[in-house]
Amino acid sequence: MASHLGASVRELSALRSALEQFDRAADRLNLDPGLRAVLRVPKRELTVNFPVEMDDGRIEVFSGYRVQHSLARGPAKGGIRYHPQVDLDEIRALAMWMTWKCAVVRLPYGGAKGGVVCDPKLMSQRELERMTRRYATEISVLIGPDADIPAPDVNTGPQTMAWIMDTYSMHHGYSIPAVVTGKPLSIGGSEGRADATAQGAVYCIEQAAAQLGLPLAGARVVVQGFGNAGEGSARLLHALGARIIAVSDSRGGVFNANGLNPADLLRYKQETGSVVGAPRTQPIGNAELLELECEILVPAALESVITERNASRVKARIVAEAANGPTTPEADRILDERGVFVIPDILCNAGGVTVSYFEWVQDRDAFFWTGEEVNARLQRVMVGAFNDVLRTQQSASVDMRLAAQMLAVSRVAEATTTRGIYP
Repeated sequence: MASHLGASVRELSALRSALEQFDRAADRLNLDPGLRAVLRVPKRELTVNFPVEMDDGRIEVFSGYRVQHSLARGPAKGGIRYHPQVDLDEIRALAMWMTWKCAVVRLPYGGAKGGVVCDPKLMSQRELERMTRRYATEISVLIGPDADIPAPDVNTGPQTMAWIMDTYSMHHGYSIPAVVTGKPLSIGGSEGRADATAQGAVYCIEQAAAQLGLPLAGARVVVQGFGNAGEGSARLLHALGARIIAVSDSRGGVFNANGLNPADLLRYKQETGSVVGAPRTQPIGNAELLELECEILVPAALESVITERNASRVKARIVAEAANGPTTPEADRILDERGVFVIPDILCNAGGVTVSYFEWVQDRDAFFWTGEEVNARLQRVMVGAFNDVLRTQQSASVDMRLAAQMLAVSRVAEATTTRGIYP
């Protein structure tokens, strides 16, 4: 699994992948060299090193980042992750992907990303709160409801966002719920946000399956990563009649050819900390899991897990990228040659940022929608974006990844050109 790779390999690979994907799209679009130079680098980067008092009285210094890739289409938008292997190059790559993701689903946002180098599994709730509030204070020079709106990512969630919103609001003297999204409902969160990434991925999977003439009922599904996106995808696909045959988390995976019940696995993971050892399952490694016979593979963990080393052994008909950057450019070429239908990350997992946008709109209006309204709007956005990418793929005779990148880069390039170069 990606989290077991050395930091330098994984993060450099993520940035290299992001830049190579951009260059392929820029080449196909015959992008002006000056415009290419603008879009190839982040607009703004902030590195912060800050002290936090731990529960035993020790002072520990943490490093954090916030990178804004583009503001051409609107305020920056992107998650914050807590992970021992967070690195500036990884954050740069993720910020760039966020720019394209927002553009492909037509959100009026640019891309950003943030992170803190830490292992949240080794920290208490109070330590996490102190670290989060100090990090929020350090990056408060960049974030704001009209400037840069963070959201949850790896190892962060609604509570993290609540602390950031409260910290930012305390600095200003009044509540500013729209400074972050992915908040609890009690302080301005949106219905439908918890399952948004998974629901958006499933809407895309439904479209891809229809395109291939593949019935979802009975389709074998493998999910790598049993966090928010992975667990939700498994549960929603299970509800549509698909057979979930394997899932994994950072400690390993479980397999049952007859099918797994995601609800049972979630309960087991909540009790034990992992899906490994769940009743009526066989153990399976994360590498082996990617190569199982199945119709749908959902990589929902970290970057660069499908590479040139294992792409030829991926047997799925559809690879639905619920994670960011799970497939390297070399692997893309192999999958395309083998006829595997890849739903690229900037399309497949855009449900999260789409409902984040809905949450931001609701916060600014102080008027909230029902869960049914949120999901209906999400479905319209995701199906529309899928069809936009599919049309580009067919008209340009390229793979789905390049089609999505071309669409996104052309939209950001148009906004940049229209605004002009200041002064």
